[in-house]
Amino acid sequence: MRINKAILDVTAVRRSQYPMDSKPEFLLVGRSNVGKSSFINTIVNQKNLARTSSRPGKTQTLNFYLINDNFYIVDVPGYGYASVNHEQQKKMGLMIEEYLEKREEMKRVFMLIDFRIKPTKNDLLMYQFLKYYNIPVTMVMTKVDKVSSSRKEKNLKIIKDSLKLSVGDNYVLFSSVNKTGREEILKIIENLTIETI
Repeated sequence: MRINKAILDVTAVRRSQYPMDSKPEFLLVGRSNVGKSSFINTIVNQKNLARTSSRPGKTQTLNFYLINDNFYIVDVPGYGYASVNHEQQKKMGLMIEEYLEKREEMKRVFMLIDFRIKPTKNDLLMYQFLKYYNIPVTMVMTKVDKVSSSRKEKNLKIIKDSLKLSVGDNYVLFSSVNKTGREEILKIIENLTIETI
């Protein structure tokens, strides 16, 4: 799949603000600072479509990026960042939950986790939440370029064992630095987009 056009089309905090055109949507979830903005920029092959920030927890809306006028990548606030106060965390949690439970256009969740470390408690909670609602998920293990070849198998085993990946949940090793996994992600999107046309 070639990416010819990518724009931030809609920012929303409630369902009434979501796009109404019924195009397929692919949701990104992950803890703050896991690399969601870098993931989006790598996928669409632009440097600054999604703003990366040195201050985790900056995204506080659902951001709908329209790609090729054909589908959306939806970025939601990152979880688990301590400086976001409890009230804000609760509000953002409900916003994400409302989207996940009721959005028929959503075809797949890409859950980003840091390949360098064991999944956090919040990662486990998010994965269990997705499983509870039978939401199809692809685990995207980010920052693989920062892990030596000799440690890759070990890290992969720790992550798979921690999450207890369900049958049918695939995973992609990803790096925004050397674009590892980009084509794999685009293929998943392409296949699911074709199915819905």
